[in-house]
Amino acid sequence: MFSRCFKNFFGILIATITLLSAQEAKRPMTVDDALDMVQVSNPQISPDGKWVLYSRSELKWKDNKRESRFFMMPAAGGEGFQFLSGENDSAPAWSPDGMSVAFIANRERAAAGAESGGRQVHLIRTNGGEAVKLTDHKDGLNSFRWAEDGKSIFFIANELKSQDQKNAEKAGDDVIAVDEGPNGQGRGQWNELWNFDLASKKERQIAKEKMIIGNYDPSPDGTKVAITYRTEDARNSGNLSELAVVDVATGAMTRLMDNKAPEGQPRWSPDGKLLGFTAAGITEWDLRNSKLWIMEVATRQIRLASGTFEGGISSYEWMPDQKSILFEGSNRAFRNIFRLDVATGKATPVTNEKGVLNGGSYSRDFSLGVGTYSDPAAPGDIYVVDMKNGQKKQLTHANPQIAKLALARTELVTWKSKDGLEIEGILNLPADYKEGTKLPLMLNVHGGPAGAFAYGFSSNYHIYTGMGFASLSPNVRGSSGYSDALLRGNMRDIGGGDYQDLMTGVDMLIAKGIVDPDRMGIKGWSYGGILGGWTISQTNRFKAASLGAMVTDWASEYAMGFNHDVRLWYIGGTPWDNPTKYHEQSSYTHINNVRTPTILFHGENDTTDTVGQSMMFYVGLKDRNIPVKFLRFPREPHGFREPHHSRIRDMEEIAWMQKYILGIEWKPPVRPEDLKKEKPPTG
Repeated sequence: MFSRCFKNFFGILIATITLLSAQEAKRPMTVDDALDMVQVSNPQISPDGKWVLYSRSELKWKDNKRESRFFMMPAAGGEGFQFLSGENDSAPAWSPDGMSVAFIANRERAAAGAESGGRQVHLIRTNGGEAVKLTDHKDGLNSFRWAEDGKSIFFIANELKSQDQKNAEKAGDDVIAVDEGPNGQGRGQWNELWNFDLASKKERQIAKEKMIIGNYDPSPDGTKVAITYRTEDARNSGNLSELAVVDVATGAMTRLMDNKAPEGQPRWSPDGKLLGFTAAGITEWDLRNSKLWIMEVATRQIRLASGTFEGGISSYEWMPDQKSILFEGSNRAFRNIFRLDVATGKATPVTNEKGVLNGGSYSRDFSLGVGTYSDPAAPGDIYVVDMKNGQKKQLTHANPQIAKLALARTELVTWKSKDGLEIEGILNLPADYKEGTKLPLMLNVHGGPAGAFAYGFSSNYHIYTGMGFASLSPNVRGSSGYSDALLRGNMRDIGGGDYQDLMTGVDMLIAKGIVDPDRMGIKGWSYGGILGGWTISQTNRFKAASLGAMVTDWASEYAMGFNHDVRLWYIGGTPWDNPTKYHEQSSYTHINNVRTPTILFHGENDTTDTVGQSMMFYVGLKDRNIPVKFLRFPREPHGFREPHHSRIRDMEEIAWMQKYILGIEWKPPVRPEDLKKEKPPTG
C-alpha cells in the first residue's frame, strides 16, 4: 500500500514539475522570432488529389532577403521534400494530366551569371528527372496558363523593344512620358498574348492590340481566351479595366463590357457558354465588397450570381456539373470556403473555421481542396480539406518553435460607436493577464481604407502583449468583409465616423477596467497612418504614435500618389472644386493641435502615399518642438521588402513606445548573426 501511494505521489509530483517547467519555459515573442518564422504559401493539389505542391520561404539574414523554394508532399500526410531547386523559380502549375509541373525560371542566367533569354516556362516530370526549358521567347515572359487539353500553354509577355530603343535608353535617352501609352508614373510596356504548342515547340502571337492585360483564362475547348485589359496604364485608370474574349485562331478581340467598373478573374464554365467574373458593380466603380457575376457570352446577358452574400469574394472555381461554384469568402473577421448555388445565388459554408482559410486549389473531382489556415494562436500552415464535410487536416508544421512562446489571449469584441453603429475588433491580452489589471494599450489601425483585421496569426499582437500591452484592432466603418453598408460608412467622411469607432472602442476597454487611460499608444500603416495622424490631431489622449506611409495633406498628394478612391469616395471631387473638404479632412490642417510624440516611417520609392507626406508632418511637429523622429527607407515601396529595414522599423517603434508610454529607455537587442560580427577574433 505504502509503495503504491509513494509511486502515485511521485508520479503526480513529476507531472506537476514537468507542467510547471513547460509553462516557465515559454517566453514572450520578439521581433526576431517573427522575422525568423518560416512562411508556407501557394499550395496546389495535383489533379488526382494525391500530391500537394507549395512554397516554403525562409529568412536569409546575411543576404537581406527571404528565399523561397517549392516543396511537395503527399496529400494524405507525410514528409515533404524539395521539388524545385532554383532560387528564382516561380509560378508552378500542374499539367492537366498531373504528370508534369510547369514553372517560370531564368536558369540560363543563373548558370551563366549574365543576361540571357529572360524568364521562360520550364517543365519537370513529377516522377523525377531534370527540368527542361519549353519556351524561348525573346526577352522572356510574365505569366502562363495551361490549355485544358495540356497540349499548349498560353502566356503573357511584354511588347519587345527594338534594339535602337534599347541602345537609346542605355545612352541616357530614357525620358518617361507620364500617363502616355503604356506608362503610368514609371516606365511601362504593352502586353501581348501568345500561345506555345508543346508538340511543335512553336509560339504564335494571338492578340495584336496595344493593351495592358490583367487576368486571363483559356476556354475549355482552347478556341478562346477571356481577358481583362486596359488601353492605358495611368495610375488612376483601374476603373477602365474591361472584359473581352480573344479568338485563338484569328486573334480577333470581342469586347464584352464598356463601363467605368473594373472586372477581374474571368472564369469559363465547364461547357464554355458562361463566363464568371468578379466586380463590385457593372456600371460604375462602386464602393462595395467584390461580387460574383455570370455572363451568357452569346447574348451578353449578365446577372449577379452571389446573391445576398455579405462579405468579400476572392478566388473561385466552377464545379464540374456547372450547378455550383466554390469560392473563398470573407465574412466579418473570418475567411472560409463557400459553395454557391448558381441557380438560386444561395451561398452555403463548406468550412466554418474561426480563423483565416485561404484555399482555391481543388482536385479534378473536387473531393479535396488545399489551402493555408491560421488563427490567432497558429501561424499559417498547409491544410487539406475534405470538400464533402469541410473537415481540414494539417499537412505542414512550419513553425514548431511557436510552442515555446507565450502567445496572447485573443478574442473578438464588439461595441457601439458614437452613432450606435456596431463595430467589431480583435482584442489581445498578455498570456498571464489577471482580471482587473489595467494595462497599457496599443491601438492598431488597419490599412485600406477598405482593409480589415482578420482573425489570423499576427506576430505584432504577440510581440506587444509580450511586453505587457493590451492590443485592440478595430474594424472601423470602411472595412471590407462585412456589409456593403459598413464598407461605405466613411464615404465623404474619412476621419469622422471611423475616428469615433476607434475612440469608442478605447473607451469600452477603459470602462471594462482593462486599459489604463494614461498609458495608451496608436499605430498604423497607409490608411492606418492616415487615420492615426488624424486621430492625434483630434485628441491628446495618446502618449505615443507610430505612423507609416501616411498622407497628411490631401490636396498636395492628389497629383503625387493614388487618388482615385479619394476623388470618388472618401472626400469627393478634386482639390479645386472641393477645396474646403480637402483642407478640413487633412491632418496637416490641424497639426497645431498635435501634442503626441510621434515616430514616422516611409519608403522612399512609395508611389501610393509619397514620402513627402511624412516629411510635412515631421517638419510640422519638429518646428513646434513636439518629440518626433522620421526614418526614411531607401529602395522601399509602399510595403517593405528588405528584412533589415523591417527589423529597424519594428525595433525603433518599440523603443519609441517604451519610452513615451512606459518611461523605459529600451535598447534593441542585437541579432545573433550580428553579435558574432562584433566579437573580436580570438587565438
